[in-house]
Amino acid sequence: MCLVTFIARKNGFALGMNRDEKLTRTPGRPPAIEQIGGRRALFPSEPGGGTWIGVNDSGIGFALINWYAISARVAGQSVSRGAIGRSVLAADSIVEAEKILAALPLNRVNPFRLIGFFAPSAKTVEWRWNLVNLEMSRHDWETKAWISSGFDEPGAQKSRGKTFAAARRQPSAGSLRWLRRLHRSHKPARGPYSNCMHRDDAATVSYAEVAVAARKATMRYHAGAPCQDARNSFHSLKLVKPIVP
Repeated sequence: MCLVTFIARKNGFALGMNRDEKLTRTPGRPPAIEQIGGRRALFPSEPGGGTWIGVNDSGIGFALINWYAISARVAGQSVSRGAIGRSVLAADSIVEAEKILAALPLNRVNPFRLIGFFAPSAKTVEWRWNLVNLEMSRHDWETKAWISSGFDEPGAQKSRGKTFAAARRQPSAGSLRWLRRLHRSHKPARGPYSNCMHRDDAATVSYAEVAVAARKATMRYHAGAPCQDARNSFHSLKLVKPIVP
């Protein structure tokens, strides 16, 4: 399971992501700045180097979630989906992201949904890979949430969708504090359907928050369930060009 919440702004965006994993999985590494192709990128990472969320110095962010609605899986040894999240951070446009994805060995990657947030052009693009086709769709530049669940994806989307819709009506909607409250929410009850997810075998293991403004991108990283005390880290990345509305 994962939850991605996007807040559209005139000269940037904010992005929050809960990472839900099996409790036996090795914890991710905290964010760091790395050179990916011609771009400097800021992202947390898996032990193998891949990532599920990141932003680069062009003001472009990506979030990667599993696509559990597609049951098909790669036969034999697969390539980590995190490698997709890392590779596209070299892109400075939608066209460049398309070229990067086309060059990757997707036939060895299990189904995924990749969402790109292109602040310079105020465009949101989603790619869906189902082991046969990579389909691209464009979304309006507006606040939106994406939900995945290996436990019960339709049920989680329904429950978390209601929580998101109710939160949108709050006076503070769109602020970073609102975003953090949303991602640590236990509505309707603490368990497999809440935003901050808890099961006997799995849980929300981290919260990452990206904020892109006119001249810089920042990342706040909470290592642990958002509802629990944990060490937060803050990082910033200067953009190569200012983003203007």
